[in-house]
Amino acid sequence: MYSRRFLNSINPVRSTISHQVRFFGRDPFPNKVQHYLYRANLVDSIRLCLRSASNRDSLTSLLSYRLLDSFVVKNALRSAPSLASAWSIVKTLQKNRQFSHDIHTLHALATVLAKFRRSSELRSLIGVVDAGKFGKVRFSFMNLMNWYAMAGDFNSVLKTWERYRCLEEEKLCTESYNVVMQAYTKLGKDYEAVETFERMINEGGIPNSRTFTVMIEHLVNLGNLDGAVDIFKILPSMRITRTLKHYSVLIEAIVGEERFGEVKTLLSEMKADGKFPGRRMLGPLKRMKDMGFEQEVEEFLGEMSPDERIKDIYGYSMESPSDDEEGDRNDGDDSDGEEVAVKLKPWLDPKALAGALKNWNPSTVAALEEANFIWTNLLVCKVLRNFKSAETAWSFFCWVAIQPGFTHDAYTIERMMALLACHGNVELVDKLFSKVRAEGINLPFSTIRLIIELYGVSKKPDAALKVLRHDKTLCNQISDFSLMLLYSSLLRTLTKCGRNAEALDTLDEMILNNICPDIQTFSGLMYHFALQGEIQTVQRLFSMVRQIGLEPDPYMLKLLVQAYCRCERAALAYRVFQDMRDTNLMPDKETKDLLVRSLWKEEKRKEAAMVEESYEEMKNVLPLKLRGHVWTISSENINQVHGIYRSCVLRTST
Repeated sequence: MYSRRFLNSINPVRSTISHQVRFFGRDPFPNKVQHYLYRANLVDSIRLCLRSASNRDSLTSLLSYRLLDSFVVKNALRSAPSLASAWSIVKTLQKNRQFSHDIHTLHALATVLAKFRRSSELRSLIGVVDAGKFGKVRFSFMNLMNWYAMAGDFNSVLKTWERYRCLEEEKLCTESYNVVMQAYTKLGKDYEAVETFERMINEGGIPNSRTFTVMIEHLVNLGNLDGAVDIFKILPSMRITRTLKHYSVLIEAIVGEERFGEVKTLLSEMKADGKFPGRRMLGPLKRMKDMGFEQEVEEFLGEMSPDERIKDIYGYSMESPSDDEEGDRNDGDDSDGEEVAVKLKPWLDPKALAGALKNWNPSTVAALEEANFIWTNLLVCKVLRNFKSAETAWSFFCWVAIQPGFTHDAYTIERMMALLACHGNVELVDKLFSKVRAEGINLPFSTIRLIIELYGVSKKPDAALKVLRHDKTLCNQISDFSLMLLYSSLLRTLTKCGRNAEALDTLDEMILNNICPDIQTFSGLMYHFALQGEIQTVQRLFSMVRQIGLEPDPYMLKLLVQAYCRCERAALAYRVFQDMRDTNLMPDKETKDLLVRSLWKEEKRKEAAMVEESYEEMKNVLPLKLRGHVWTISSENINQVHGIYRSCVLRTST
């Protein structure tokens, strides 16, 4: 439909400075909020125009504004209701000789082509970009893989992946493996998806939440719901955040099988994880409600219902410092020739709005009040998430609290607390804790854990200790497992802040209270103290592992070898290596090479030769990488997940 020739006709990057750059040298807007509102109004006008029966003249006028910039074009393209309407923007912009496409607008155009599954045009666009038509603009390999996946061109995903692997010298990112896993599942190559997960682990990749989204969806689609649930249950042990997508996929599938008792458990865990219910859950939960579980789902359905205060926009009216446009436009879409008004919810970009609010002052506040936004808890969370300054975020948080119809809830409070804790503003976090306690608000368990961990980032160990001692009671109930996770987060924060003595006291406190640390917690502590050169502490921790009934896993021993080598104690590292060999726990090549180098450096040539001899005996079975990650993922966890995934896929294929 649209050839390479057409793509070549898109306005290239010009050597002269574009009109918008020249104009903003003398900014016509008194503050950034009014600039944002102008842009948002222009995006809304284009959105409505694209849905109008006769839009050519008005679209040309809108896309000829002297304040038109790539931000507006990018978001107008993303908001296009069809591929034809997106192309109408591109064609109209050809007449605007002052506008030049940049990385943002080209990225948006590629996303639109992918969304409407136009692989041929997408490849053409990529070709002209690679040919240098737009100057130094280039798309990354991850851009290409994501677009091809969105377009359903999974063979191109795999071809791009192979190119990526050949050219990338450093370790590949986790998301690249995720995209390839998903491509194989869509192509029906189930076992290849499992092999990609194996490759990620063996090549040193660390799975993230989206890795398990792909895995859980794959198993559900194969009819292995129980396997998907089993993997979901392991995620907290690996410190993997359970996302709304995880919950949505499982709840939809479990409701479909009418296993309503399990749904109730998932809803309870979802609340503890501090997750908003999404629209995907609306249908399954309504079905569950109709089956007699009204009380369990009522609050979730209430949170998912659209806010009745948010009104539609009808037509548009652009008001700029120098231009006036006529008012309403109608959308003609009927065979009778009658025009029907277009109804759209106002366009809003929380990230751009947060950026416009960074200079918080009376002028900014006045412009924000005049905008008459409808503030919902979800919108406030999104805006807070995009603030870089804790001071600005706090000013906004206090301001929005007094806006008509708005009341902060546990979700907005969590978002504000997280930002304050990350910046080390202990006093304001404590004020919010007091407010929560006074008003009887229950915070999700995930909020308490997050604040403890973020105090590690801002180096506030005393504040983290106080949260565990006094503020964990703000959660409804905390299981022993959840309490273990809180303690583990606190120990990690204390070691980050160099509070070694308090970390050991806290560990003793855990065990005295019958809260058993897991293998990841011990691994993190041993690695930390080994790097500090506190060998006796490491040996004491190693003894405690077996005393409380845990078995050291290969990854824990690998961490010990690494830590001893880095603090120039190769003899101790060699002893751990011998323990691994004697108990049939295989080191990996990386660990072996590090140990040999360290032994040679410390002139222990005999021991280095013995390590090499042991390696020769085991080289046919030696793994590339030992699976795990310090403080988070144990070898047992990752092997357990891999075993469930592999066995479910093999069982389905046979």
